[in-house]
Amino acid sequence: MPDTMRVGLLSLLLVCGCSVGPDYVRPKPPQGGRYTQQEMPASTAAADGQVQHFEPGAKIAADWWHLFNSSQIDSLVKEAIADNPNLQAAQANLRQSQENLRAGYGVFYPQINAGAGASREKFSGASFGQSSTSSVFNLFTLNATVSYALDVFGGERRAVEGLAAQVDYQRYAALGTYLTLSGNIVNTVIARAAYAAQIRATEQLIGLEKDQQHVTQAQVTAGTVPYSTLLSVQSQLAATEATLPPLRQRMDEAEHLLASLTGHLPADRALPEMDLAELTLPADLPITLPSELVRQRPDILASEAQLHSASANIGVATAAMFPSFTLSGSFGQASNTGSAFLQSGGTVWSLGADVTAPLFRGGTLWHQRKAAIQAYQAALANYRQSVLSAFEQVADTLRALQHDAETVDAQSRAMGAAAGALKLVQANYQAGLANYLQVLVADAQYHQASIAYLQARAQRFQDTVALFVALGGGWWSEDRGIADRK
Repeated sequence: MPDTMRVGLLSLLLVCGCSVGPDYVRPKPPQGGRYTQQEMPASTAAADGQVQHFEPGAKIAADWWHLFNSSQIDSLVKEAIADNPNLQAAQANLRQSQENLRAGYGVFYPQINAGAGASREKFSGASFGQSSTSSVFNLFTLNATVSYALDVFGGERRAVEGLAAQVDYQRYAALGTYLTLSGNIVNTVIARAAYAAQIRATEQLIGLEKDQQHVTQAQVTAGTVPYSTLLSVQSQLAATEATLPPLRQRMDEAEHLLASLTGHLPADRALPEMDLAELTLPADLPITLPSELVRQRPDILASEAQLHSASANIGVATAAMFPSFTLSGSFGQASNTGSAFLQSGGTVWSLGADVTAPLFRGGTLWHQRKAAIQAYQAALANYRQSVLSAFEQVADTLRALQHDAETVDAQSRAMGAAAGALKLVQANYQAGLANYLQVLVADAQYHQASIAYLQARAQRFQDTVALFVALGGGWWSEDRGIADRK
């Protein structure tokens, strides 16, 4: 090989380490130390004798739903992780992206191909101005070719970098699906138990209002109360009865949703009854620091992976504007007879280097690079929005937990007052100082207060679930292999 060719080849190999396009830099996390404008208190108000304590920087358990002490929740989450189609699809998408990345690495290796051929040909010298007669002969060929693309400007490395970012995106998308799934299971179990409790309280209230209607009917017949009183009682009864079908419908929907989340048809899944009182409200709530949230929430990490991919695409588009270099070689045998096929006289070979440079494309490559830059800007804006939405969700949930405690406390006191009023009316009734209609009215007020109390308790449980989900669910605390599970 001539010295000049050696020097030129060495120079090409030395510049192979260069890469055009921006090197990806992770966005800096927010520097603030809190989620809300107001200073977060150390705990919520006491309600039902329960106080929830906020613990900034404490570790979030990967299986945070165990804190509710419900075997039904534990079994349903485990079943959903094994059989939920959305999670299975997310895991398959991750495996697909991993295989695409492995395929992308192949560009860094020489491409070797083998070929063989056999043909019968006719050659006529007259087509070249010769007087020789035409001849018919067989041609047998066997060859191997090797080519290697020199990634001088790093376009291929940026492409593989983008594939790796897509793997990250699919991994965090799978973790996000897992987090949403577990949160939906716990929330739906709580909602179903709350609907069941409200249905029971409403049925008891309807029974009392029917008794009230019978008493009022008797009083109207006796002429002691006007007929308008009976109409008012009947209107109230009908209004209460109208609240029962929607509650039953929502309970049915909760059962159907649980069946779907666990990978079953609604007709094939029977769920045991569950009492809201069986659940334990988590008392200690770990709070991820704001600077760490962006490194732990799957949706933010997925958005960052898309940002990384968009950054790599700028490098791919930039490298396309520069020349490409390829080394190639071939070695083979050619013969017109099978017996002489492997003789040394039929050996053919070639070595070469190709350079292809885009000279004029009508501005296509330039504008493709500008389009890649704008795609990066869009991905950056989407990432910022993901962070803003995440912080908004955490802030809303923290405030909601404080307000939930206040609501539960107020509803508890209202229910206690209604229960005290009912006892007084019952005592007066037994002493002959109140009529039975007053007893029924007081009892109805107590049951209405108890329904409002149940709703407030359920909301407190669900907002607690929302906090764990908003903080990322603690998947990083334990390697559970959820994203890579087959």
